[in-house]
Amino acid sequence: MALSTGMAQGQQVDAPQIADNLQRVRDSIAKAAISAGRDPAEITLVAVCKTFGTAHIRAAFLAGVRHFGENRVQEAAEKIPHLADLTPLPTWHMIGHLQHNKVKAALEFFDIIHSVDSLRLTQTIGSRAAPRAFPVLLEVNVAGEASKFGLGLQEVAEAALAIGAVPGIELRGLMTVAPFTSDREEARPVFRKLRALRDRLGLRDLSMGMTDDFEVAIQEGATIVRIGRAIFGDRT
Repeated sequence: MALSTGMAQGQQVDAPQIADNLQRVRDSIAKAAISAGRDPAEITLVAVCKTFGTAHIRAAFLAGVRHFGENRVQEAAEKIPHLADLTPLPTWHMIGHLQHNKVKAALEFFDIIHSVDSLRLTQTIGSRAAPRAFPVLLEVNVAGEASKFGLGLQEVAEAALAIGAVPGIELRGLMTVAPFTSDREEARPVFRKLRALRDRLGLRDLSMGMTDDFEVAIQEGATIVRIGRAIFGDRT
């Protein structure tokens, strides 16, 4: 399995650099939280390790990361079995688009799914997860970008009500990906709208904010940030 060799697209693992990167990210998370009058402990850092090998994941784990995110079920299935010796076992987050035919495998490898974008997908997850209540987040396309998955803002309240009643499902909160911009402040209205919607629905989690905008997301209420490049470096 190419991804389990410790190499990632030609990149050699530099464990000290990963540890240094993580410390900078943690410091930034703490600074952003404190500036918003929040406790940094409220924020879960998910290290997004797509395209990076198990050696990179081990280095991040040894530096204290306990939550990892993958975009593709197949890639997770290639890597996670090689990390079964980690103690305590990491929490695995599915953050990419999930196809119906990959639900069974996703439930085998992941502990939470961020990218639920339809009632039908939720019903498929619930039918396979029951009788346990599998935690999910509802993906919201706040900016209405055609290139992104997720429900529109106006669809979320009705969908959340229906999804909350699906057996085998625990609806924990909402997730979004803000539009890419060179000015992170332009993402603030997106995050603010999602927080307001989360609050109206009485849900717990807000998964929002990545390498380029996570500080703003935290200031606007993110409880989960998904950070890859700032930890592992550029993907090639």
